Amino acid sequence: MTKKEIVKEISDQIGLTQLKTKEIVQKTFDAIVDTLVETGRIELRNFGVFEVKQRAARKARNPRTGERVDVPPKNVVTFKPGKRMEELVRNMTNVPVYSDEDEILGNEEAEEELAEPVGGPRIAPKG
Repeated sequence: MTKKEIVKEISDQIGLTQLKTKEIVQKTFDAIVDTLVETGRIELRNFGVFEVKQRAARKARNPRTGERVDVPPKNVVTFKPGKRMEELVRNMTNVPVYSDEDEILGNEEAEEELAEPVGGPRIAPKG
């Protein structure tokens, strides 16, 4: 689902114009990002917790050349779903099944993200 689809669905449900609804949805997203940047954590009751964590520096290997690469530490956003979301997702039956290869091929960002850690392969995170 895209932001546009979310806006349309909310607009239809509450009777606001899509333009006004889009503004509200964007302001909500902006507030989440601003709070994460300012405090590093935002807890949305009955939804979940977004938190900024630092991924440690690590040694990796370039899969094309085999050369060792130093990957510096970086900040990442984590999400821990609330209990209700976790339960609803756990009970889903129509979930597509992806292989590890699908995940890696779907992420064409920096080559170092796909670099193989020293000591074995690693699956690149989505997003």
